[in-house]
Amino acid sequence: MKKLLSVILILIGVSAFAQDLTKPEDNPVITARISEWQDLKFGFMMHWGMYSQWGVVESWSICNEDWIDRGGADYIKYKNDYQALNKTFNPTKFNPDEWAALAKEAGMKYVVFTTKHHDGFCMYDTKETTYSTVDASCPFSDNGKADITGEIVKAFRNQGFWTGLYFSKADWHHEDYWAAQWATPDRNVNYDPQKYPERWQRFSDFTYNQIKELTHNYGDIDILWLDGGWIRPEYSIDDETRPWLGCKCYIQDIDMPKIAAMARENNPDLLIVDRSVHGKYENYQTPEQQVPDTLLPYPWETCMSMGNSWSYVESDNYKTTNKIIHLLVDIVAKGGNYLLNVGPSPEGELPSTAVSRMHEIGKWMKINGNAIYKTRPIYPYCAGKWRFTQVPASENGKQKVYAFYLLEEGETLPQSIEVKCDMKGLDKKHPKILGFKNKVSVKKSADGYLININGDVKAEHAVVFEF
Repeated sequence: MKKLLSVILILIGVSAFAQDLTKPEDNPVITARISEWQDLKFGFMMHWGMYSQWGVVESWSICNEDWIDRGGADYIKYKNDYQALNKTFNPTKFNPDEWAALAKEAGMKYVVFTTKHHDGFCMYDTKETTYSTVDASCPFSDNGKADITGEIVKAFRNQGFWTGLYFSKADWHHEDYWAAQWATPDRNVNYDPQKYPERWQRFSDFTYNQIKELTHNYGDIDILWLDGGWIRPEYSIDDETRPWLGCKCYIQDIDMPKIAAMARENNPDLLIVDRSVHGKYENYQTPEQQVPDTLLPYPWETCMSMGNSWSYVESDNYKTTNKIIHLLVDIVAKGGNYLLNVGPSPEGELPSTAVSRMHEIGKWMKINGNAIYKTRPIYPYCAGKWRFTQVPASENGKQKVYAFYLLEEGETLPQSIEVKCDMKGLDKKHPKILGFKNKVSVKKSADGYLININGDVKAEHAVVFEF
């Protein structure tokens, strides 16, 4: 009877522990830091690795799933050739100071860099594997900037950026994840961790040690951005995520509570983003390549590529500056942050089209940034071609409300525009247009308010009214 009671108490304790982990973080240090992160609004992401030499999707082309197209290539040869790309990766034109200065000019405030993608190739100084830019097997190891992550962190930190490190929990190069003894039918571990617990523990220790390197060797890191959502504890699996576990549905738990405690030893306010594993260790959520239709009841960030591909593709099709700015405004109006990705070339340069876009974004942000940074949503958030943000009232100032009018390519701002929404309580006596001196008047209309502008406003992308 005592033994049965002990088992029941253990099960209750495990259940309560799991329930605690499914709830959002309530540590006031972390919640305050999340609010500070929400003030930043606009971040820069880079997917960069040895795969840039082929101009193919990062890592995924060596994964054996039906949706992946290798153009009919023999899989074994393709995989072997891909995994040997470390021997030719030599980005001698890599200049992180230029990247950081450009991102700052574009109005970005934080950076997230891919230290290791699913293929396992490390873009930093790791002692856990020789599969990295600092090992002699990589020709770039002789370069003074071989610790690419370290160089990026230093350059962006010097420009005042928050620093974020992307890390893949999966590692398709590690012998204790994709073991050589068995086939690899999909993205998941190819053996049963419950049947081979020692092997899985070795992989878990390897992952722990690599994350320790990243969070202990590069100063005060602000964001740990973890990818590979199929590696997750059993309690977190639901109807959405179960298909990610593939044909065998192996549970792949790497003990995030232990990892998080270690990662915050030197960085107690570190934000952890264990993507898609909702709860304590997903401090904000990251919808990928999409923008929610409306506000979300939790902190969030749209991560999106500037082109069609996350990684470098020479002939990639990039979004227009107009599209990027509209996305930024729409995301911020709905309470989110925008993490915009560019894939550097194998030589270590940002693509010229991306550079041009960032210069153009910066020109707009220089005029209108006050309506983006440190703002929060305000009703009605979105209405037709209008978007709204606010700087809430504080001890040092009154509330400011910003109304964005989204201009199409080549569109001229009309001298009279109707806002079909409630503007009750706003300062309609002294409105102004950011960056322009035109006089503006507001009067009530049947369905809302009519804004009249005296003279032409030669603006692009979006015009911002301050009330």
